[in-house]
Amino acid sequence: MSKIIVLMGAPGAGKGTQARLLQEHLGLPQISTGDILRARAAQQDALAEEIKAVQTSGRLAPDDLVIRVVEDRTASDDCKGGYVLDGFPRTTAQAEMLETLAAEQGHNIVAILIEVPFDLLEKRATGRLSCPVCGEIYNIYSKPPRNDEVCDLHPEVRLVQRADDTADKVKIRLDTYNEQTRPLVDYYARDGRLRRIDGAKNQEAIQEEIGKLIRTNGYPGGRRDSFQYA
Repeated sequence: MSKIIVLMGAPGAGKGTQARLLQEHLGLPQISTGDILRARAAQQDALAEEIKAVQTSGRLAPDDLVIRVVEDRTASDDCKGGYVLDGFPRTTAQAEMLETLAAEQGHNIVAILIEVPFDLLEKRATGRLSCPVCGEIYNIYSKPPRNDEVCDLHPEVRLVQRADDTADKVKIRLDTYNEQTRPLVDYYARDGRLRRIDGAKNQEAIQEEIGKLIRTNGYPGGRRDSFQYA
């Protein structure tokens, strides 16, 4: 049976980066609720306004809003062999919805938790900059651009900070995560579906640990035989 790989962790834990690597090596689509919501917010309708209001406030999107976009996205043909979820579920209500969805789609669920101390998460988030053209992400503390505040790939473009990456809004996100999302650890741990990764390590070390989990647990995927981690 194909699998849904749920990547868990607080904002700034590195879920997006690792989800992209899993997509590349397993041949499974990365489903990022953050990306989907941001893209949907660019449209001109009532739902877009609802999403933008949530983003500006720094709060997590409500369950009913996220569930609508996840159901729609995972109904696509590229998700039939399984997929990697980045940023969903965030609450036990969403996790219960995912159980129903997974059963309907014929998938099993495995959760990987990337654990990072909150003080490091705050530093990662407030230091984050991105290129508005290609989406490349930098960090003034850990991955600065070669030239101050411009993209390495597009030197004519100034990097920007997301509206919700200011210190006060980052704190709101982390506090909300601590209150609402941490119960998911127990939810997936109680039946043995949770795997833990030390997210304070560098990206390559985290990548290697996830690769070991992939090989040990035999996660399926279109290109698993060529899955190469350091």
